[in-house]
Amino acid sequence: MRIGFDAKRAYHNSTGLGNYSRTLMNGLMHFYPMHEYYGFNPVRNLNYSVGFNAKYIEVNPTSFLDKCLPSLWRSSRMKKEINELKIDVFHGLSNELPTGIEKCTSRNIVTIHDLIFEYYPEQYNASDVKIYRHKFKKACDVAHEIIAISEATKQDIIKLYGVDSSKITVCYQSCDDRFLNRFSEVEFQQLNKRYSLPDQYFISVGSIIERKNLLKICSAFSKLENNNIGLVVVGQGSEYKQKVVDLIKKEGIEHQVIFLEDHFTSADIFRDLPLLYQRSIGLIYPSQMEGFGIPIVEAFSSAIPVITSDCSSMQEIGQGAALLIDPSDEAQYIDAFQTILGNDSDRKQLIQKGTEALDKFTTEQFVRSVMDVYL
Repeated sequence: MRIGFDAKRAYHNSTGLGNYSRTLMNGLMHFYPMHEYYGFNPVRNLNYSVGFNAKYIEVNPTSFLDKCLPSLWRSSRMKKEINELKIDVFHGLSNELPTGIEKCTSRNIVTIHDLIFEYYPEQYNASDVKIYRHKFKKACDVAHEIIAISEATKQDIIKLYGVDSSKITVCYQSCDDRFLNRFSEVEFQQLNKRYSLPDQYFISVGSIIERKNLLKICSAFSKLENNNIGLVVVGQGSEYKQKVVDLIKKEGIEHQVIFLEDHFTSADIFRDLPLLYQRSIGLIYPSQMEGFGIPIVEAFSSAIPVITSDCSSMQEIGQGAALLIDPSDEAQYIDAFQTILGNDSDRKQLIQKGTEALDKFTTEQFVRSVMDVYL
């Protein structure tokens, strides 16, 4: 079988969509080496490693026009290459499919990650909301099959776009296997020196935007009795981040909250993220809405306890293995912090449950569920 991917995110995105694309593509090649794989990439980029299989081919624009207009090639014109290469299955990995893909002979699959922009349009540019709505809905309409990354996302697709449930399959994703690695005390000491880390800290991972509630995290953090605990923040932000910084200054906890991306490159932090997780007391991830919430699985893999939301996909992914809180209730944040800090038995139990939960989120399970959709 010849399997083609819209591989733009795999080659050009360092965060969620890029990690999803690389994990899936490389996982499929590892567990199903008998197939041929084609990554359709509009612009060559050597920053990320994709494909290690002799049967993997990167497909780039070849004509002068397509090289000059790579976005147009990706959004529409690469149908020519899809047909010429006789692709059996074409997979849009990031919420969209090329315009006119239904005219190709391939069986077309799209992964829908989330429809958050439909619920929180004020957190996006108005023009982006219109573009996303058109692309996502069109992809759902023309795809032969839709992959949703959680049951929560599946229900949103049904509710908002009227898609028949039989067309949608939930395929839980996995995180990179490097989060399963365990590190030596020497490596942790080197990490401490690189980042000047506090002796104990909680970690927050994700873009610094209103939906992810870093403001409430810091407000709750300022009320903890033990002010020797740190909070390490991994993520970037702008206007909302400034509100967080203002609150931190007001509460006098500047020495406790560390924004890593203020001082280090994203590449450095990405390299060290497994160590940063494992060195922490636990993950705090009280987002209002996520398509999946990959930091939860990264934390489970890192054998640390998780505090997350009792709603959206976080409840689904963390159920039974994480401390679930109402993301709007600051008192519950404080109680959850104190539970992990003050009760070693509860902390160990959470770690054990998180480790057991990983059976649903392995790379092998992930790629097997996707291959079942292809077949």
